[in-house]
Amino acid sequence: MIRLDPATASPAAPPAVPAWALAAGDAPSDAAAAFQAGAALGALDVLARAQPAWAGAWRQRLALNCAAAGMRLAGRAEDAAALRDAWYLRQAGTDPGPAGTVFGAWRQLAGQPPVATPDRLEKILDQLGLHWDVEALAALCEHIDDLTRSGRPAPFAAAAIAAHVVATRPDSELLAWWLADLVLAQRLGWPQPLPLLTPQVFGPSFRTEAGGGRRIRPGDKNFELAVCVALVAAAADACRLAAELSRRAERLIAIAPKLRAKGAGDVIFFLLNEDAVSGSLTTKTLSRFAARRLFERLQQLEAVRELSGRTTFRLFGL
Repeated sequence: MIRLDPATASPAAPPAVPAWALAAGDAPSDAAAAFQAGAALGALDVLARAQPAWAGAWRQRLALNCAAAGMRLAGRAEDAAALRDAWYLRQAGTDPGPAGTVFGAWRQLAGQPPVATPDRLEKILDQLGLHWDVEALAALCEHIDDLTRSGRPAPFAAAAIAAHVVATRPDSELLAWWLADLVLAQRLGWPQPLPLLTPQVFGPSFRTEAGGGRRIRPGDKNFELAVCVALVAAAADACRLAAELSRRAERLIAIAPKLRAKGAGDVIFFLLNEDAVSGSLTTKTLSRFAARRLFERLQQLEAVRELSGRTTFRLFGL
């Protein structure tokens, strides 16, 4: 029998961003945009602090979305499917390649407290394919500390760190967006950051004109306003994803007692905590053949989705 903690197995339905905060219309004023961003982040705050059983999968799916947008920002062709393959189909302990390494940077953002130290940022820079010298990194961490102590509202602190990074090093926009999410979490007191902003970079929130126009980059005119608008969209996307994964996790947890395969508990744990799980997963109690049979059973019970669209080297997730 597979047992799950009842405190996390059946959480309340995830909150949603209020409809009025999402209402489309004329370009909002600075005050209206900040007010809408506050409402959106208020809804998201409940999720950021909660620990439902599926929180790990939710955070890692957000990280995947950010990494895929980061690929486009870096001028690379890899999409979410390619990033999944690079990360989840590699042998344990092996290099996931340049694209998978970028994905790893956002996975780390989603999985660790929002703390910036020179050592940590040096590793993140390496994952993002960037390099800053020791003095610049120390100054950057000091600037982040100053922002955290400044009392600036969270959206404006996130915008400030992104603008500072790009002003210091125009080639480091990937780092700018990574740090924007980290500083946002610091200012909101979240235990872990949520990867939010990067998927909005090419969206309407960061365009100079409705329906098109030049992309607004960190530090440009109206950048703070654009960050507020982007946070509303990002929070709404994150809440919708949470609602979807909550329903799927509820289904998975409900059928768990029907699974008799040794190692089924490990598979359910991975499904609830990862964006994807290899269909040929092996553990101490689960062979590759048994894993294939288990995933076939889970598919029959409509408890998982196959994410790759392939018949071999398959990946499964909520």
